[in-house]
Amino acid sequence: MDGMVLVSPSAFNRHNRLARLLANALDGAAGPDWNADTDFDVRLQDVPLNNRRPDVTVYRADTIDVTPTRPEHVLLVVEVVSPGSETTDRIVKADQYARVGIQFYWRVEQAATGAPLVYTYVLDSATGRYRDGEIFTGVVKLTAPFSVEVDLGQL
Repeated sequence: MDGMVLVSPSAFNRHNRLARLLANALDGAAGPDWNADTDFDVRLQDVPLNNRRPDVTVYRADTIDVTPTRPEHVLLVVEVVSPGSETTDRIVKADQYARVGIQFYWRVEQAATGAPLVYTYVLDSATGRYRDGEIFTGVVKLTAPFSVEVDLGQL
């Protein structure tokens, strides 16, 4: 970020499993035009260099071999909040993703027990900021950016 390498400790198993299961559900729901994957960088800015590695990225399937992945390739990013990443995931990343025009942002808050909470956001093109969408616990059921249903109780 800003041309500097930031090192974060490895995420907990619960975090990684949650991201993978969400990616699988989104990938299955997205249809042939979109892929949902984990663990790769999105280039938000070239100078100063700013890459982010969302927990889940939904991107255009026809850009699978394009490197680096750029915001115009991305439809939705998902961040799973972990201890120590709260401010970054809730504020910093949301602002950065909105600024580069990524249309949808989901933030997943992990509960100590029970199902996680999913906060959804949609980019307001007039303000260049995210506006609040729905909050889900139990089952996420949305029609945008595509029809998807995820049972959070299984995560």
